Amino acid sequence: MADPLEPLTRLPGVADDAAAVREALTRVHNHRTNRRGWPATAAEASVRAARASASLDGGSAELPADGPVEDPVLAGSLRVAEALGGLLSAWRSAPRQALARLHVLAAADLPGVTDDDLGRPRRDPGVGERLDALAGLVTGGTSVPAPVLVAVVHGELLALAPFATATGVVARAAARLTAVATGLDPKGLAVPEVGHYRAAEEYRASAAAFATGEPEGLARWFAHCAQAWQVGAREGLGIADAASA
Repeated sequence: MADPLEPLTRLPGVADDAAAVREALTRVHNHRTNRRGWPATAAEASVRAARASASLDGGSAELPADGPVEDPVLAGSLRVAEALGGLLSAWRSAPRQALARLHVLAAADLPGVTDDDLGRPRRDPGVGERLDALAGLVTGGTSVPAPVLVAVVHGELLALAPFATATGVVARAAARLTAVATGLDPKGLAVPEVGHYRAAEEYRASAAAFATGEPEGLARWFAHCAQAWQVGAREGLGIADAASA
């Protein structure tokens, strides 16, 4: 059976961008601090990712000096970040279950969200089918380079918005899970969410372009994602440098 994502690798710039992302992430993982001290740098990367992701969805990025996080978007994003390691196995074998759990964690405190809403995809026509197709890709239905699959997971979830709330936090977390699961960023040391946040206008515009399904739109989204991951790799290097100072 033909790989459904293989044509994407022939879009202008995609192959070169994928190689650049891999090279950037290799440098992060080869940093002397990350050879043994990676749990600490990964934890810092996770918190930075959660803060940037919350900001992209209109939440606060500020952590209180003491006491609980009151902003519901940030609280959900932090819960998601903390849970990602435990969801890796489910993501590899039952992605829809992992997505449901991500939504429960991300949306639990959002205004107007009820228990019946949490973890339940919209029932609109086509939503379930597209989620099944995405799950098939994540569980071995494609052999495209990992940066391409990561971008597809991210873009498809933004476009589909399978849940009524917390779309962005869930999509970015799923992209992060995909990067870990594929071995692209196995220790979660990069912070691509910072790259998306710093180019928020292009992030939203290129995501909308991806949703059209047109080759130009797809290429624009892949280019943005590649740039965001390279920014995220530099952020990871900065974390490692600070930890070794």
